[in-house]
Amino acid sequence: MSLEHILHHRRSVRFYDPDKEIDPETVKNCLRLSTLAPNSSNMQLWEFYHITDSETLKKLSHACLDQESATTAKQMVVFVTRQDLYRNHAGKMIDLETANVKRTSPVQKQEKRIKRWKLYYTLVMPFMYARFFGILGLFRKLVMLIVGIFRPTIYQVSEGDMRVVVHKTCALAAQTFMIAMAENGYDSCPMEGFDSIRAKNILKLPFGAEINMIVSCGIRMEKGVWGERMRLPFDEVYRRI
Repeated sequence: MSLEHILHHRRSVRFYDPDKEIDPETVKNCLRLSTLAPNSSNMQLWEFYHITDSETLKKLSHACLDQESATTAKQMVVFVTRQDLYRNHAGKMIDLETANVKRTSPVQKQEKRIKRWKLYYTLVMPFMYARFFGILGLFRKLVMLIVGIFRPTIYQVSEGDMRVVVHKTCALAAQTFMIAMAENGYDSCPMEGFDSIRAKNILKLPFGAEINMIVSCGIRMEKGVWGERMRLPFDEVYRRI
């Protein structure tokens, strides 16, 4: 299928065929493709929980308010944000960028570029992602307000703002996953209606983890797609400047 065909084919499916299974390895590969989604500063503060165990599916379906998108699903994927791992991921990015510079940059420029990446991932990223009861976010906003007097800068740096950044990044991975699933002839439904406390307990997620969305997976039945797709007139949302 062409990309346009895939995007028209993909729908949020509310009821899956109970007689049609899906290959967990194909779903796993779609998740592997989802890691290619763009993400802020390449920090990749996400985890993907691929649920195939029948008992866990039942428990998770109940946590998803017993909606049919969940109860009829053959498998589920829980997209989880891990802002609490920012130091660990920043350290990995230093190693990756150092290797990248050594592989692609002229020798005479390598030291300067490696130093720049180390500064970015050892100081800037920890400064941006650190949390302490909202206090660090207020301090960052004050710093950026001062910087903004002299040059363009980013003002969305509160602890709430950075949480939004992490969730946006994870949602991009979820969308990439659903497109990959459609390309393989599989269906999905992103669910935001769920009991996050119960879902976290079922998956034994640590305190710092947050669930971005739960995506159910299967093969649609005709009644699983509720009517024709409706979108606002394009002219109402499109602005050319």
